[in-house]
Amino acid sequence: MSDDVWSYALELYARPGVEAACLALQEEGADVCLMLASVWLGNAGVTFSPSRMSALENPAREWREEVIVPLRSLRQHWRESAKQDAELAPLRERIKQLELEAEKVLLGRLEAVAQDWPRGEAEDLTRWLEAAAGEAGGLRRDAQETLRIAASLS
Repeated sequence: MSDDVWSYALELYARPGVEAACLALQEEGADVCLMLASVWLGNAGVTFSPSRMSALENPAREWREEVIVPLRSLRQHWRESAKQDAELAPLRERIKQLELEAEKVLLGRLEAVAQDWPRGEAEDLTRWLEAAAGEAGGLRRDAQETLRIAASLS
């Protein structure tokens, strides 16, 4: 398992089924960055607690609403138009790269919040993931389970 959350997230996201699972959970309202950071913490043996989850959720919510969601919305809005407009397509790709950079920043912020939390205490992967997925996890148990299994192979 990678020591930093960004490398871990890239490794996990590349595993079979993980991208589709994350996007399914995202469609139901889950924050993919929060889930990836949470399974990273669970695999690192950081003990889950509601207060720790809250410490992650607050900066995640603010950054997601102020930065990531507007970029994602614009990129999605341009999807069909960019197929027909050769000048719009590269702009859409640049928006996509900005969205990815914004997700990287968010993961770094979440890692900074958790930097002093002791590692190797407990195996709380499931609790971290369930808390991060929230209601979306209940609606898409299959996707949540796919992510849990892939993360447990770290």
